Amino acid sequence: MTTDATKRAQRASPPAVFTPGWGLANPHLQTLWGPLCRKKVILQHQRERIWLTDGDFLDLDWHGPHQANAPLVLVLHGLTGSSASHYVSGLQAALSRQGWASVALNWRGCSGEPNLLPRSYHSGASEDLAEAIDHLRATRPQAPLYAVGYSLGGNVLLKHLGEVGSASQLQAAVAVSVPFRLDQCADRIGMGFSRIYQAHFMREMLAYVKDKQRRFQHEGHSEGLAALSRLGPLKNMRTFWEFDGRVTAPLNGFADAHDYYRRASSRYYLGENKTRTLIIQSTDDPFVFAHSVPGANELPASTHLELHAKGGHVGFVEGSLSKPGYYLERRIPQWLDGASG
Repeated sequence: MTTDATKRAQRASPPAVFTPGWGLANPHLQTLWGPLCRKKVILQHQRERIWLTDGDFLDLDWHGPHQANAPLVLVLHGLTGSSASHYVSGLQAALSRQGWASVALNWRGCSGEPNLLPRSYHSGASEDLAEAIDHLRATRPQAPLYAVGYSLGGNVLLKHLGEVGSASQLQAAVAVSVPFRLDQCADRIGMGFSRIYQAHFMREMLAYVKDKQRRFQHEGHSEGLAALSRLGPLKNMRTFWEFDGRVTAPLNGFADAHDYYRRASSRYYLGENKTRTLIIQSTDDPFVFAHSVPGANELPASTHLELHAKGGHVGFVEGSLSKPGYYLERRIPQWLDGASG
C-alpha cells in the first residue's frame, strides 16, 4: 500500500534527466545560449517597491495569479542580472502556467534605477533577502512561500537558509549554478575562455558604480560621493579579486576581498540549512571548479544535490538548435510542486 508520504516523495523526486540539446553540449554554448540566442519572454509585471531598514529600496516584480493562497515563489537573479533576465522571466512564465504566483526580486540598483546608498548588492547580501521574505510573509500570509536563486542569487539564498536554520519561513528552495566558494570562482573565471565572462562582468559592475556616482552628483549626495571617491580610480580593474578588494569590500563593510569571500561564500553555511532544498549544478560550469561543489558529507538530509555532467552556467538547454527546451523551467516547477505536499 502506498502512503501519502510515499506519493509526495515520488512526486518530489522524479527521474532528473538532463540531456543537452543537439549541438549544444559545449559548456560555453550552454552558458551563452540564453542571453544571446533565446527569444525574449515578455511578461506583464506589477512592480512594488519595498523600503529597507537602512533607508534603501528593493523593487519586486510580481507575475501570476493574485489569489491570497496561491503558492508564491521568490525568484533571485544573478550578478548583473535583473527581473528581465531570460532565466527569471522564463521561470516566472512556467510557474504561471502551473497556476503559481511569483515575484522577482531586483537586488539593490538592478531594477533600472541606482540605489540610494553607497553600499551595493553582493553575493552575501542575505540581510536584504531576509527583509524581502519578511515582507512577502506579511503581504500574503496564507500563501506557501518558496524561493529559487540563480548563481549569485543561489549563493545568497543558501547562505540565508544556513543562517536562519529551523527559523526559515520558506517551505522549500532551489539554487542553480551556485558559486559555493567565491574565492575559487574568482580564480576560475580568470582562466581560459572564461576570461570573456570576466571582462563582461567587469564592464557591467563598473557601470553600476558609475551610474550610482552620477545619481549622487545629480542629487547633491555629498556623503555618497565621498564614499565612492574613497575607492580611488576605478580604471584598469580586470579581475574579480581586484574589483571585490577595491570596491565590494570597502562599500559593504568587509576588510578585503579575502574577508568578503570567506564571510559570503555559501559553502560555509550549508550544514545548518533545515529547509527542503534542491541544488542543480553542472560539473562543466565555466564559472565554478568541480572541486568547489560540496561533497555529500557537507549537505544536510534536507538538501539534495542534482549534479549533471553538462549544462554550463545557468544553461541546461535541451532539445535542438531549431527547437530548444529549457530543463530548469521544466524541472524547478515540477520539483516545487512535489515539495508542496
